[in-house]
Amino acid sequence: MTRIRKVLAAVVVGLALTLLPAAPAAAQADKLKLTVAGDGAEGVTIQATYADGRRLDKVVRLTLTAVGPDGQKVGPTQLEPQPEGQGFYSSGPVLSAGRWKVTVNSPAPLQSEATATVQARAAQSPPAPAPVAVTKPADRPRGADAGWWPFAAAGLVLVAAAMGVAMLFGRRRTG
Repeated sequence: MTRIRKVLAAVVVGLALTLLPAAPAAAQADKLKLTVAGDGAEGVTIQATYADGRRLDKVVRLTLTAVGPDGQKVGPTQLEPQPEGQGFYSSGPVLSAGRWKVTVNSPAPLQSEATATVQARAAQSPPAPAPVAVTKPADRPRGADAGWWPFAAAGLVLVAAAMGVAMLFGRRRTG
């Protein structure tokens, strides 16, 4: 009888230890931390993580709204996850040049909101490469290294001749 009680107690303790640490994580998982920043041009990037710092392990629906210079408005625009990493979202070029107040929202069950000021700039193209002048190489004077190839060719001919002679005399005649 005591053996069954010990087994049941071990099972209850094991279940308690398994479920208790999960409860605080589940309580924290109802919020997201959204980090909003400009992409250096006319877009916005968002990094979404759980409030406790864990990486986001599922796709969430984020929407972006922005108010720019002269009262211009953008959005709401739904953001799509990007292949750069888990929880990384990008708007693409939706802003014009100027200072924008950007707000990103996440609906329930992971409800969250973040606002940031972003300086949008017109996208720049890389500078054109400088032209390269192509010139004919200067004629080299015939010096010590100018006439090496005739000697190399003569050496190859001598090696081939020596191999031919060796093959002729190396053969035995049977007969």
